[in-house]
Amino acid sequence: MAPLIGRRLRKGAATTAVAAAAMAALTASQAPGFADSDQGDRHREQRAGEAPAPEDTPIDGGSSYHTDLPPLVTPDKPGSSIDLPGLPGSGNTKPEAGIPASVLDAYKKAEAALRESNPGCNLPWQLLAAIGKVESGQARGGNVEADGTTVSPILGPVLNGDGFALIKDTDGGAYDGDSTHDRAVGPMQFIPSTWANWGRDGNGDGEKDPNNVYDAALAAGNYLCANGRDLSVKADLDRAILGYNHSQEYLNTVLSWFEYYKRGTHEVPDGTGVLPSGDGSGGSGSGSGSGDKGKDSDKGGGNGKAPGKGPENAHTLPKPDDETDTSTPTPPAGEHGGAPGTGTPTPKPPTTPPSTPSGTSKLTTVGAKELSAIAGTEFAQSPRVKAVDAAGKPVAGARVRYEILGETDARFLGLVKSATMLTGIDGTATAPKLLAGEKTGTFTVRATAVEREAAPVEFAAAVKARPVPQADALARLDDKELTAQAGASFADALAVTATSKGKATADVPVTATMITSAKDPELNDKGPYFLDDKGKPVRTLTALKTNALGQLTLPKILTDDHAGTFLLRLTAEGGAVLDIELTVTQAQAPAS
Repeated sequence: MAPLIGRRLRKGAATTAVAAAAMAALTASQAPGFADSDQGDRHREQRAGEAPAPEDTPIDGGSSYHTDLPPLVTPDKPGSSIDLPGLPGSGNTKPEAGIPASVLDAYKKAEAALRESNPGCNLPWQLLAAIGKVESGQARGGNVEADGTTVSPILGPVLNGDGFALIKDTDGGAYDGDSTHDRAVGPMQFIPSTWANWGRDGNGDGEKDPNNVYDAALAAGNYLCANGRDLSVKADLDRAILGYNHSQEYLNTVLSWFEYYKRGTHEVPDGTGVLPSGDGSGGSGSGSGSGDKGKDSDKGGGNGKAPGKGPENAHTLPKPDDETDTSTPTPPAGEHGGAPGTGTPTPKPPTTPPSTPSGTSKLTTVGAKELSAIAGTEFAQSPRVKAVDAAGKPVAGARVRYEILGETDARFLGLVKSATMLTGIDGTATAPKLLAGEKTGTFTVRATAVEREAAPVEFAAAVKARPVPQADALARLDDKELTAQAGASFADALAVTATSKGKATADVPVTATMITSAKDPELNDKGPYFLDDKGKPVRTLTALKTNALGQLTLPKILTDDHAGTFLLRLTAEGGAVLDIELTVTQAQAPAS
């Protein structure tokens, strides 16, 4: 994804215009949730033509990318349905809407995983598909093995500063085969140093491989969701994409594919996906996905140049005399704009704004309004609300923000204090899983309809202390007699097990006390003793607990100058008592 040069901008101006036109046409039919997100947080929005600064290190350090655009669609124009992505058997299957089976599965699995681990991100799999299309042509048309690993490596250009970023080797050539400079690797084009931080195991084989589409898709999803982004918010969506490549053209291209895939896709066999044309002109390419376009060592099966073309098609740094062409471009003829072969500009989208669903006027609680959990556990139920309009009908695609208020260490899944969720077709939005912290007490979860006038809804939540584990029996682990000389210590450690109804019980509090007798259990001030944390003699210990196996090994027991039989009493929470005899003999006189 290289810096854009003046020559490329002049040559690609029409391409960018087509992308903008495609976006305008497609936005007219966006889903309510996505469209509504443009209305909120406008102070965070970037205006047209501005590229927000990325908050993260770009994934691939400025590697090349494919600029092919999806076929234009004009959904509100009569008779234009032939331009829409079709489904198998409909007689209207668009090749560009086909995504190879393993690649499509990887995107959807990544979406499902992020929905579980970071639901407030609202990652759509179509965004991964759009980036995968631009980055590698869907892993070279799905040219992958059964486990999702690419048949041959997909490598970006050498990042040696010659037209691209200068990134010296960070992986010893382990991923990119280059021990001098780095190269972007795999279907989602991670540079090795970025993969070291963001790599994930998406197919459960125990490996994190940037050449595996499952691993790469999950890693890309986590990268896009970083820094608490909510991808249903346009500003966050733009920032996430620009984190891949800080380029307005790149942003427009990915967004155009994103909208195209949201209109509909279908699965095609691995290895049969449509490949980009490889000349960067925006033309729609086709191919078998065999990787025969250009060298295997170059990204997407191409070398960044069109076959038979000179260096004018390569990404290079701008020259001082290169100037950006600011003239108004004319959309190209053919599949991507205008009537085929005529050069006629693409008709503008309809001027009549599309109808939008009525706004949210009320949030209502669904299920329990009072929630509770034991410290350190999950709440059994998550806050849930329903958004309805003035007529009482459910509102789909509305954004609902959940916030944790009050003095608490409870958090939503992902350890966040707030998350924005989208309502489903039934108008309901469920908060992410709520995790109780260690701090007990009450707090509030507030649900608010984003940018709507509906009154917020509040849930009362309480974190209760863990019940203290109890034992109904204590028993020694062995039956050895415990004997020591006066003025010395017991050589054998004393270990016991606490059980409840015959089962070993962990974390049971146990008190150890030296007593005078079983009938008169007063504290004994003579005989065996322990040392406290300051090294002082004590004959009672209270900060004892059984381990995960229900066992407890007492600290070393020392003796004073008194000989005799002494009694140690162990008392467990729950009432279990165990008395243990300790025998102290007179110290032997030193030999003369």
